[in-house]
Amino acid sequence: MNNDDGTVTFAVESAATALLDLAHRDASLATRLARLVGVIASEAAENNRLAHSLTNALDTASDITDTPHAARSRTTDKPSRTHTRRTRSNRRNPGPWDPFAVFNEVGADGLRERLLKLDLEQLRDIIAEHGMDADKLAMKWKDTSRVADRIVERVMSRSEKGSAFRGTE
Repeated sequence: MNNDDGTVTFAVESAATALLDLAHRDASLATRLARLVGVIASEAAENNRLAHSLTNALDTASDITDTPHAARSRTTDKPSRTHTRRTRSNRRNPGPWDPFAVFNEVGADGLRERLLKLDLEQLRDIIAEHGMDADKLAMKWKDTSRVADRIVERVMSRSEKGSAFRGTE
């Protein structure tokens, strides 16, 4: 048995022990959790894309044996590591207002006029919040009027999307 097999076996045994402990308190919940894990594992075994997505979603950097239950059941002298969720420090602030609402109120020219009153970082916040930089260029621009033009262009484009299916009144 290689080291990975031992890790998997330990993780499965730890999960089984935790489920059995839970079953003493709440058999229904333990049964539902066991079924859930079984379905997920079966599907991941057959679907590589799901398996990859699950791997990315779970914290693969930490060792599976450092779960709180496994840490209690270990007999080594190693102190258990605490899990801390990393937060993204590069997340931008929300934009100062909704450009789509302003566009609906005052049109493209009014939107552009209001955008030009904002500083570059506020414009970038609007772009980030509304996903207006698919080509990854606008966030690098230094000219506020160029960034404002991008926002107006995207707002107009998205506002007109699907207009062929709308009836004319």
